[in-house]
Amino acid sequence: MPAIEANGLTKIFGRRPQRGVKMLKEGADRAQLRREGLTPAVIDATFEVAPGEIFVVMGLSGSGKSTLIRMVNGLLEPTDGVMRIDGQDVTHLSATALREVRRTKVSMVFQHFALLPHRTVGENAAYPLKLRGVNKAEREAKAEEALAMVGLKGWGGSLPSELSGGMRQRVGLARALAAGTDIMLMDEAFSALDPLIRKEMQDQLLELQAELGKTILFITHDLNEAMRLGDRIAMMRDGRVVQVGTSEQILNEPANDYVAQFVADVDRSRVLSAGDVMERPVAVVGPESGPKAAHKLMREHQVSSLLVTARDRKVVGIVWEKDVADAVRQGTDTLPVSSDPVAQVSPDTALADLFHDAATSQAPLAVVGADGRLQGVIPRVTLLSALAVPGADSALSPAEPGDGPADGEPALDTAGAK
Repeated sequence: MPAIEANGLTKIFGRRPQRGVKMLKEGADRAQLRREGLTPAVIDATFEVAPGEIFVVMGLSGSGKSTLIRMVNGLLEPTDGVMRIDGQDVTHLSATALREVRRTKVSMVFQHFALLPHRTVGENAAYPLKLRGVNKAEREAKAEEALAMVGLKGWGGSLPSELSGGMRQRVGLARALAAGTDIMLMDEAFSALDPLIRKEMQDQLLELQAELGKTILFITHDLNEAMRLGDRIAMMRDGRVVQVGTSEQILNEPANDYVAQFVADVDRSRVLSAGDVMERPVAVVGPESGPKAAHKLMREHQVSSLLVTARDRKVVGIVWEKDVADAVRQGTDTLPVSSDPVAQVSPDTALADLFHDAATSQAPLAVVGADGRLQGVIPRVTLLSALAVPGADSALSPAEPGDGPADGEPALDTAGAK
């Protein structure tokens, strides 16, 4: 069961929003709705977030991403469509039932910290538990544990004003962790931070996720942040979800010219990993193979070297074309395994970290799993090809005047940059 499920989610601001839904279903565009005094902020958004997944919603200002997250946590009621949390339809819950969902299932981390200035750091972290009626001793213990998780052990008695911006955001994260919910919503949570602090918070989030396995819906307008954090990414434009996929899918298989141009400037060497670009290791031989078999395999695959793997697929060496040819001419039955070291990398290694090994090795890089078994190979030409950017004919342009509101602001008629 998905932790979060949106099906046809639509939000239209104006005096007759249901008329807007009808118009959209009849094929009307945003301009036609605006002429009717209606502002479509989110249109027919459909996606699922799996338990334990970091799902990033990415888009420019005015794309609808913040309106979307406000429908997820119930701050805005959808005009049309269904929102489910852990299988429960929360679209039209009563105020009491909705508060219960927020207290027990969903916690929120905001862009501007949203801390209570006259309460201590510990009291801020424990505040959701206080609202839930948890006794003081228990909530203080949970708050202290959550603060330690985010690197703020010993700061519980301080006031937010005594902390830096990065530390205050850690308090916001600790508050969400102390709440103990399985789902965390993060709305531009790191965008107010300086670049170095922002990267530290991203690292912190990834470390916590590896330990806790929360379900996280993360909103951002920063593509590099989306690529770094997201297990999957939903790209939004003009209120619509135009593509959902992994970083690799969005980079290598953009759904349209807009997405292609959007990702054109991404540092692919930092996003893609060895596992993303490796080829199947078909040109390998066992140590018991003879020179003739190795020579035949080399000619078939037009390669100058072969990896030698044992029966358990672990790499035990390499043979070179010249040595194999010499062994064939001499009638030798023993495979001439070279003493040269084989460059081995993990599937998770970023492409940026492969260049040194690729430059110093004449043979393809061996991609080896944690169990030591060969999973794939990366020839030098494959590594270079992976950095090529798919072409896009259409230029990326920000929302034009009248293209819709800045997220969640129905009165605004032009989309401004954040």
